[in-house]
Amino acid sequence: MARAVPLQLLALLALAAAGGAANAAGRKMVGVYELSKGDFSIKVTNWGATLTSVVLPDSKGNLADVVLGYDTIAEYVNGSSYFGALVGRVANRVANARFVLDGKAYHLFRNDGKNALHGGKRGFSKVIWTVKEYVAGGESPYITLYYHSFDGEEGFPGALDVYVTYQLSSRYELRLHMNATALDKATPVNLVNHAYWNLAGQGSGDILGHIIQLFASRYTPVDATLIPTGAVAPVAGTPYDLRAPTRVGARVREVSAGKAGVYGFDTNFAVDGDAAALRKVAVVRAGGGASGTGRVMELWANQPGVQFYTGNFLDGAKGKGGNVYGQYGALCLETQGFPDAVNHPNFPSMIVKPGQVYRHDMVFKFSF
Repeated sequence: MARAVPLQLLALLALAAAGGAANAAGRKMVGVYELSKGDFSIKVTNWGATLTSVVLPDSKGNLADVVLGYDTIAEYVNGSSYFGALVGRVANRVANARFVLDGKAYHLFRNDGKNALHGGKRGFSKVIWTVKEYVAGGESPYITLYYHSFDGEEGFPGALDVYVTYQLSSRYELRLHMNATALDKATPVNLVNHAYWNLAGQGSGDILGHIIQLFASRYTPVDATLIPTGAVAPVAGTPYDLRAPTRVGARVREVSAGKAGVYGFDTNFAVDGDAAALRKVAVVRAGGGASGTGRVMELWANQPGVQFYTGNFLDGAKGKGGNVYGQYGALCLETQGFPDAVNHPNFPSMIVKPGQVYRHDMVFKFSF
């Protein structure tokens, strides 16, 4: 039965790590909340609105947790890999940590060389969210979390009310619904779920044997710092052509990860179809063979892009159950607006005007 797992972890821990959260936030409690539907379950914490666990069976009925993460909230507070986090206000990179909106220049915190990454030093993944609703059981268990981002937080303009709902909407189906309302100023918004997936089970090894298919005919090339050049190029005839099912390991050595000697995907793809419509983005299959799990994950979303990341910079972090996560130990599929869209007028806009609502839906459908 679904239940909350209170950790009795006062936000003093969060304050120490985040370095300056408001005193009011210091009175909040951090917890882990479980949703389950038969042999399918997830866990979420209100630290960073983070998805900490997804447990489901394989073709032989064996259960495994298929997302990377940590055993304790303290490790999430101190971690730097964004395991399972809700990332914002603007996920991915902003060139030179700067953009101009309505004639005014805004300067963000530089936390990726000269660029801003995933909302800055204290983005939405490094704050305590408020649990607004929690329904542990029934036909469609869910949890809704809320965060108020103040005007000027990490350099971004305007106050923003943000909600995310995790829901087990049917058997072996996980839905995420994110929305954000700009209250007083126009502001960029790009929210991302940063789960790291390994369909053989977290800690089971690399995902080079996984089969990936992306429903994307174009991608956004990047420079040496992983900032888009502004082009939206066809994938045909390149290593980025993943429109047919492709073994991950067959391509990672063909793609530079933005650092000398490091290879793998960290690439935004332009998803085919109407950017505002819920449509199929990707299909991932665990490695086959007699020892394969048979697990398949199908992702649907309503965003213009998806960041495909192959865990290129996983460097031996200690994860759940003492497992060590090495390079290529998982993959991420982060549906999103295009990276650095605030500095590329030809990219789909991520600006939300006062009173407007940003909406982002993701559906993960699992089978085996």
